[in-house]
Amino acid sequence: MQTKLRTKEVEPNENISFPIGTIFLVNELYEVLNFCDIFGKHKTRGVDINNLLRALISYKLTDNFSIKRSHEWINRPDVLEEFSLSCFSERTLYRVLEILGAHRDEIISDIQDVLFLRYDFEHTNINMDWTSIVLHGTEARLGKYGYSRDHRPDKKQITVGVTELSDPINIPIGMTIEPGNLNDQTHFKKTYRQSRNRLKEDSLVIFDKGANSVANTQMIRADNLQYITGKKLNKSDDKIIAEFETYNPQVIDVESGIRGIKIEKPNSTNYLYFSKKLQKEQLESRARKVVREIKEAKVIQESIDKNKALPKRFRINNLLVEVDYSIQTKLIELSEDDAVRLLEEKFITGREGFFCLKSSKNLTLTEALLTYRKKDSIEKIFNSLKNEIEIKPLRVWTDNSIYGALIIGFIAQLFVSLIRFEIPELKHTSTKFIKTALSNLTVTVDSWMRKTKSYIHSNFDAINTMILYHNWGIS
Repeated sequence: MQTKLRTKEVEPNENISFPIGTIFLVNELYEVLNFCDIFGKHKTRGVDINNLLRALISYKLTDNFSIKRSHEWINRPDVLEEFSLSCFSERTLYRVLEILGAHRDEIISDIQDVLFLRYDFEHTNINMDWTSIVLHGTEARLGKYGYSRDHRPDKKQITVGVTELSDPINIPIGMTIEPGNLNDQTHFKKTYRQSRNRLKEDSLVIFDKGANSVANTQMIRADNLQYITGKKLNKSDDKIIAEFETYNPQVIDVESGIRGIKIEKPNSTNYLYFSKKLQKEQLESRARKVVREIKEAKVIQESIDKNKALPKRFRINNLLVEVDYSIQTKLIELSEDDAVRLLEEKFITGREGFFCLKSSKNLTLTEALLTYRKKDSIEKIFNSLKNEIEIKPLRVWTDNSIYGALIIGFIAQLFVSLIRFEIPELKHTSTKFIKTALSNLTVTVDSWMRKTKSYIHSNFDAINTMILYHNWGIS
């Protein structure tokens, strides 16, 4: 007689499950934005490019992107059926990226046409910024060594510029891709020209001081647009900083200890701010640097005193370079207090806590600061593209493949941003949570012991239900 329940035996079947929420979203937005016409004209033979793109974007919003893995994911029978595709080779996907890359300018322009036709945006103020992305490959012409925001100076990279309609819209409308050694001032021109014809007169162009130059600000003004940007402090600013208190600075933010003054010029206005919080952070950073320099000097002096070779980190480590070292530290002549004072004189400039904005528009100190601070939304787009949409690492190939892969990522980010724009409740929901919620909604294709397939949808949650209800009325 059985007295205990036994575990039920698990019987294998041929049912499969895959994320369907992302596919629902991509299919809907693809039709709404008329992407079939945008992309269909670029490939008229062979496998339907629109079905392939819908599958690639769905995969991009579901899992990490690689051509090999996306090819495997799409080429499952029920997924192929979902996108009306027949089995195809991995090379087909590479070809699609090449096509996108070759027609990138026209594609971005067509996407902008659709966005501005469909949505009556309340303004056309834009944020612009630039970043770098590491390339895992050496063949592409775009790959160059340059200043790496990804902290990989040993790798070739590309630079990417993004244009975003500023708060409260926060939708990306442009992307430019340039070689990895191009500075922001030069890259600015291409990023700006890509979107300037979409902007209404007197719209505000917001960008950071790395792209600020006389030529760039003159270009904006020539188009009857306004700008606000960061400004590097110079010697003329030092004179004002030295007499800052005599200008009766206005209190802007009590909590951060921010005060400011306006300095009006013939064609622009400078907004000079002092932040007690920023000053504290910068002085602490300088102090750490002083301590680090003294520790390093002591290590070098000890090596000299003991007639030892310098530690490896202080040497030129190249087998093809021969160097005879003759080193003497100043620690022999100075006490530690004198050394600290010497370093403080070098590292502490008197500018600690000060920063400056420049604008063609006459704003209040508070308006200028708040407007510029909201530019941080484009940093969130970069974080989303790199770490949540996962456009990196780029393990590619040719220049057009790089362009194509990034356009796929741009479209995926655009779709997520449109969700946040159209559904106010999700305005501050991260890309990660939106992706996860859509991926959680799965369909199980039950074909076991059946003549016809049964489709079972499961794992509804608050976010994916809200998105589906907004687009298809599913509750």
